[in-house]
Amino acid sequence: MRLIFAGTPEFAVPCLRAAALKGEIVGVYTQPDRPAGRGRELAISPVKREALLRGFPVLQPENFKSRVSREALAALKPDLMIVVAYGLILPQSVLDIPTYGCWNVHASLLPRWRGAAPIQRAIEAGDRESGVCLMQMEKGLDTGPVLLSAKLAIGDNETGGQLHDRLAELGAEVLGDGLGLARAELFPRPWVQPEQGVTYAHKLDKAEARLDWNQPAIALANKVRAFNPWPMADALIAGERVRVHGAAALAQAHAAAPGTVLGAGRDGIDVACGEGVLRIRVLQRDGGKAITAADYLNGRRDLLAVS
Repeated sequence: MRLIFAGTPEFAVPCLRAAALKGEIVGVYTQPDRPAGRGRELAISPVKREALLRGFPVLQPENFKSRVSREALAALKPDLMIVVAYGLILPQSVLDIPTYGCWNVHASLLPRWRGAAPIQRAIEAGDRESGVCLMQMEKGLDTGPVLLSAKLAIGDNETGGQLHDRLAELGAEVLGDGLGLARAELFPRPWVQPEQGVTYAHKLDKAEARLDWNQPAIALANKVRAFNPWPMADALIAGERVRVHGAAALAQAHAAAPGTVLGAGRDGIDVACGEGVLRIRVLQRDGGKAITAADYLNGRRDLLAVS
């Protein structure tokens, strides 16, 4: 099969490798190089890096609004286009180009968590499981019929980064299974997503990362896990703004105002929440590196006085 692959971030790389084992990659689409880092130098995407290493032709249009960009895609005569976290919404005129349309690997159990940040939103919401769907793309946002799916349990302490890596590998497995069936002309039978249970995983925003002590401790603990490694939760602890890398919710009753430090020791820094207590275990000062609460307290002896 003549395959087009469209993807941009690290999440898509395992799927590109899986696709290369099942067909002929005649083109790899990825987002244009963007300025990154302190020097704002142009950086290539992880998918572009992998494609260049493998000698695949790389195309980086800003979008598919121009006839030239669509004709360039059609000239590759693809049987199938595989889309994994590409970063562009494809118009129907593009979806119609490949013989068998476009497949998308999406990191959720559709119809739950359609949209940009399904991995983090699942953890933030306290979901107990997640998974991957291989979907036949249509014009709507993640609304197409599902071809194959696989699920996995979310660990109690699993971060967004850890779940990201596991789902990336699971996505590659599901895609490989789908392409294997297609190559044998046994295309997976699609099933239409139910209207019930639809939720949207809106794009992450740094403004969301600030912990609101008025919220329940369990909600804050979930946010800390979900937003690790980006955008990373941050909080005000006894007058100092820190980034929170690791925390746990304690079902502990208290009468203190939200944000009050209730205790501090080697096990962590306990902060009163609207409901329960958040124990901060790993944190980062401005300009520093992530450290344990015990190490942090070496420079905040004032907090020990409340223990």
